[in-house]
Amino acid sequence: MEQDDFQRGKTLFVYSNEISWFDFGSDHPFKPERAAKTYELCTRYGVMNRPWMKILEPEAISANLLTLFHESDYLDLLGMASRGKVNLRMLERGLGTEDNPILSGIYEWSLSVAGGTHAAMDHLIKGDVAAAFNPLGGFHHAMPGHAEGFCYINDIAIAIIYALNTMPEIRLAYVDFDAHHGNGVQSAFYEDPRVLAISLHETGRTLYPWSGFETEIGEKNGKGFTVNFPLEPGTDDEVYGFAIEKTVLPLLKSFSPDFIVVVLGADALVSDPLTHLKLTNNSYQKAVKEIVAICPRILALGGGGYDLYRTARCWTLAWSILNGVEPEDEFAGLVGGMMFGPEKEVGSLYDHPYHTSGEVKKNALHEAQRVASYIQKEIFPIYGIC
Repeated sequence: MEQDDFQRGKTLFVYSNEISWFDFGSDHPFKPERAAKTYELCTRYGVMNRPWMKILEPEAISANLLTLFHESDYLDLLGMASRGKVNLRMLERGLGTEDNPILSGIYEWSLSVAGGTHAAMDHLIKGDVAAAFNPLGGFHHAMPGHAEGFCYINDIAIAIIYALNTMPEIRLAYVDFDAHHGNGVQSAFYEDPRVLAISLHETGRTLYPWSGFETEIGEKNGKGFTVNFPLEPGTDDEVYGFAIEKTVLPLLKSFSPDFIVVVLGADALVSDPLTHLKLTNNSYQKAVKEIVAICPRILALGGGGYDLYRTARCWTLAWSILNGVEPEDEFAGLVGGMMFGPEKEVGSLYDHPYHTSGEVKKNALHEAQRVASYIQKEIFPIYGIC
């Protein structure tokens, strides 16, 4: 289905070539160049240069927006670290660890990334665009006063708080497909009924940040507005689809959000080196299509994904879905077409089907059924879902 039939309006892709090549070090798994590879693939497959699409180069977010979520003392230390002025207090704030190294320019880089997410949200609120994607964003682990999990500035929490302040009556859903639980975002809205925060992730029993269990459902007025679906190692597309169908979609439909912020972390894919889930990008495509059908006003963010080529393919397909276009390889049939870079492994953007089996599959499905039953029993009644 093409955009003329889709009738979704303008879309925004946040991108900066300079920011995409920021270097965390050869031994660090986080590679911002994923965004560059995604941009290149989108261009090659004809899903970047449509007349309704706009490329936005991010600018640094302002200090007054940073403090919507972050503590001033922490921001001061991060700025000092970025300039090479290192002291022991930084370790107490998660700076200088293996996950969050002290890098020259990291503060300025983080400001630009957060500025891109904020600008995208601002355009959505104003109605300038129907959907936006910042593949550089999605730092869902950063806490108000410390860095963790490769995340220094929580661009997601800042953007959501900004939206809530700008439009007090807004109903906003946050859906996180990253394999790691979005603990920083959860902490920001754990008592806020204006935000329905849903996270599907590998169980905290086997993966950082060791949280995100189904019993974490929010507190006070926010009880029932935090939904966690932990998944067992070996979870495949079938089990993932079950989780979404039985819990995520009914909750989103009942909540009826005005906006959806979605983290498209691609580290749940089968070849990711840091996680133990076994999804293909077919799961991601299906999930994105389903949430677009519920609410087309979407801010999509990158998040994790440490198999660079598979991540780029996944995000290219997601951007295609947000725009209602079908990607077509401009080099198909030519010498070398389909045979290099992100598609070399499978010959196209689309992953081959993959299914787990035996005790691994049995256990993953059993646990998914158990978690789904818990959510249906404890959370569905809050939304009047039978």
